Order: sequence, then C-alpha cells, then structure tokens
Amino acid sequence: MELDSIDYMTSSDVIDDDEIHHHNQLPSLSKPHSNNGNSNSTVSSAVHPSTTSVQELLECPVCTNSMYPPIHQCHNGHTLCSTCKTRVHNRCPTCRQELGDIRCLALEKVAESLELPCKYTSLGCPEIFPYYSKLKHEALCNFRPYNCPYAGSECAVIGDIPFLVAHLRDDHKVDMHSGCTFNHRYVKSNPREVENATWMLTVFHCFGQYFCLHFEAFQLGMAPVYMAFLRFMGDEIEARNYSYSLEVGGNGRKLIWEGTPRSIRDSHLKVRDSHDGLIIQRNMALFFSGGDRKELKLRVTGRIWKEQQNPEGGACIPNLCS
Repeated sequence: MELDSIDYMTSSDVIDDDEIHHHNQLPSLSKPHSNNGNSNSTVSSAVHPSTTSVQELLECPVCTNSMYPPIHQCHNGHTLCSTCKTRVHNRCPTCRQELGDIRCLALEKVAESLELPCKYTSLGCPEIFPYYSKLKHEALCNFRPYNCPYAGSECAVIGDIPFLVAHLRDDHKVDMHSGCTFNHRYVKSNPREVENATWMLTVFHCFGQYFCLHFEAFQLGMAPVYMAFLRFMGDEIEARNYSYSLEVGGNGRKLIWEGTPRSIRDSHLKVRDSHDGLIIQRNMALFFSGGDRKELKLRVTGRIWKEQQNPEGGACIPNLCS
C-alpha cells in the first residue's frame, strides 16, 4: 500500500440532580461474542436472590457502580459512593438533605460477607470472589473484553477478538491479510512534515490468530522517526508463543528487528512510547529511499513464526509459516 499523505484520525465532574439515575446498569460491551457459547447468561443469574438484593443495596444511586469503603450516607440513611459524594454539592441525591461525613459502617460490614461472581461471567469467567476482592480480579480478568486496537482515533469500542476483527474490517476499513509474511511499501511526498500521525494498521491472520502491524511516524525528542511494530490480538501469555521479524533497507544497507509481539492489552501508545519495535531515524529512512531524498519510499518486510518447545533439549525452535 502506498500513502502519499498522513491522515489525522483523532463530562462534567459535577452532576446535576436531574442527571441521577436509579437503575441497575452493568458496563456495556459493544456486541462482544461469548467465549463459552452462552451469550444470554448474566451475572445476576448466578447469584442467590437474597444476595442480589444486598448487591442492589451496594449500588451507588448516582453512578450505579458498586460501592466500596468509605460508603457515605445522609441523616436519613440514603447511601452513595465516595467518588460521587464530591460531585453532588454535599447534597443527598435522594432526599436533597445535607450529607455531612457519616459512614455507613453497617453496609460496609455486610459487604464483607458477600461472595459474588465476576461481572464477566457472561463472557466465560467461572470465578466467585469475596466482595472486596472482586474488583481487583475484574481489572485483570482474562475474560474481560479488549479495547479496539485501532491507533488512528480514540475508538471506545470493546469486545472479544472475533468481534473486534469484524469491527476493524467493517468500521475502520483495515486491510486484512492471511499468511505469516508481509511486504509493504510506504510513501510520503514530504517526509519532513511529521507530527505524531499514524500511517497504517494491517491485520494478519496466521496460526489461527490475529496480529496487528502498525507503521507510523512521530516525534522522538526533537527528531522525527518512523516505527513499525506488531501486536497480538490476545493476552500477553499467548503472545509469548510467537515471534516476528521486520526488515527495512536500501542502497545496500538494511536494518532488522526481531522480537515478541505485544498483546493488545497494552495500548498502542504504551508500545510505541516504550520503543518496542523497528525504529528508523529520518536521515536513515531517506538514505534507504534513495533518489534526491525529497520523498520517503520505505519497503518493510517481515514474518511471524510460532515458537515450539523442543521435547529433547527444552529449547524453543521456530515453527515457520509456509
């Protein structure tokens, strides 16, 4: 693919009384596919009715999230979470009385006795946790949905891998390729106009998995650079089973990068800012481009392979894709 230009793809903290909602609301997933084939199951279906009633008492009437200590209450006993207390002008959202600094110690104690399933039960997580341990688990749950890996905009879509692959293809119009080798050509008519812009995202399907190849230009200190790196559409532990190489060159010279793809659990910016990929300084990129050095013409080639354990020596040996 040739590109002759860089495309830029890029609430109030105070809550009014009329904005307060009194209904149960789980975080919305953007059409995620269930990992266990039971997409209609819900978290509440795995909880005893009496436990569900207590769980509803622990729901903040303002943000509808579960409340954790300190849980606040007004003089009439209405509760809300500590985060929302600072956003309602010290007025109870239910009775409009002044809140003060009263802790609801009884409700905090009741919460200690609860055991609840992970909120990602409908996505396949079978775990049940004490109330105060549940939040920590959910932040790292392997069944939690993934963020959209598209780097050209602040896309808020989340879901499982099959859903995100379809989303990248249909909504972001990302190029999809099958196979474990690639050969891309990047062209920029004015390589000196580089201002933190993403150039390209390509998705590759091989070994039954999906990989995102990023290529972009951005400022590194005072100098513009070009960078290519690969991300694995799955968790970090799975990503370690694969390796990849990238090569760029011209005029009898070349640069080669080899590494392990990063999981899309790590944001695009986190990977980029850690410099975990093939980085090409502008002068070197123009040297590779040849000619009068007024136009960037880079050809990046690469391959992906799966590491296999050698049953005799214990060492990893590459399994190359044909």
